[in-house]
Amino acid sequence: MNERALVAKLARYSPRIGDDCAVIPNGRTDLLVTTDQYIEDVHFRRRTHAARLIGWNAVARGLSDIAAMGGEPKFVFVSVAFPDWAKGRFVDAFFAGVREHGVELAGGDLSHAGKLYCDATVLGSAPRGKAILRGGARVGDSIYVSGALGRPKRRIAPRLDLAGLVRRSASACMDLSDGLSLDLARLCEASHRGAELDKIPVARGATLDEALHGGEDYELLFTSARRLDFPAIGRIVAKKGVRLNGLDLPAKGYDHFSK
Repeated sequence: MNERALVAKLARYSPRIGDDCAVIPNGRTDLLVTTDQYIEDVHFRRRTHAARLIGWNAVARGLSDIAAMGGEPKFVFVSVAFPDWAKGRFVDAFFAGVREHGVELAGGDLSHAGKLYCDATVLGSAPRGKAILRGGARVGDSIYVSGALGRPKRRIAPRLDLAGLVRRSASACMDLSDGLSLDLARLCEASHRGAELDKIPVARGATLDEALHGGEDYELLFTSARRLDFPAIGRIVAKKGVRLNGLDLPAKGYDHFSK
């Protein structure tokens, strides 16, 4: 079973599963809730990531989800299992990285494990009914990305600067964490539409294959009926599936459960 099939199975148990954040009505606003794991030797290597960077990235992943929904982050809860080697200065630097985002650390949990394990839950908000979901793309919408693709970001930069634009202009949105081909397929499935691509912005030094299928870009992928000042890579169509220059594009991005 791959990740897409597992998420589809879990969605049968809750209508809030399937977007970058759960959307929970809360008076005049909607509460946005997202949680992300960040695990040693799965998402990062100890020899390449300093403690402060690990703390930063652990929270940045959730902040990227909030941005994709057009929301504003409010609080973060960080649970960490520290191994024996992570002591003293490492712990201080880790939480310095967490706090560097400027979002209030409101709680979490501490434990011990053989490898470093982090789980960050971010709470945000959006005006009632204004959060942008994956399922709103309409036939004829242009497909945009917020930047060039194909070079994974060692230090994740969540596009919170674009949250307002997303909320005002996008019909559907998600962040690019697992690769354009896979994430666009997810957006199209949620919208019950297809996509025709014709131009992919490739980051300097990257290949087209990396731009299509590589992960960890953390740019925003969004659709809109408006003409916007971002790279337009194609359009939404009625025929399901994703195609590049008329040829079927396989969803080969990163999947935690692929072998």
